[in-house]
Amino acid sequence: MNSTSAPQFAFVGLAVSDMAASVAFYRRLGVGFAEGAEGEPHVEAELPGGPLLVLDAEATIRSFHPSWQPPSRGTRAALAFRCASPAQVDALYEELTGAGYHGELKPWDAFWGQRYAVVHDPDGNGVDLLAPL
Repeated sequence: MNSTSAPQFAFVGLAVSDMAASVAFYRRLGVGFAEGAEGEPHVEAELPGGPLLVLDAEATIRSFHPSWQPPSRGTRAALAFRCASPAQVDALYEELTGAGYHGELKPWDAFWGQRYAVVHDPDGNGVDLLAPL
């Protein structure tokens, strides 16, 4: 397959149970959702570097896939946000957990050379915070 016909990565999509809560969480991570996104059934925002983060309310997914059900155990996807410094990882983790979001893994200096932490969004999706040491 030549490079002109190769598919291009387009977006990461998440099924969300509470659009307002999810928009608020990702805004804290710098995602620029439009004003009023909290009340919409489908929203998109461009992430730094070009890909989109797409959020769909569970009802929106069921509108085209009526038998869809959220996973009964855990998730198989995580989003990662690269921070400018190890100190920003720590500060962002403290901000998010201080706002009531679940901290899965406190910031630590990982053996692979990153300051690394994991928080959960309102639906339990893992969100990695990382920065080179």
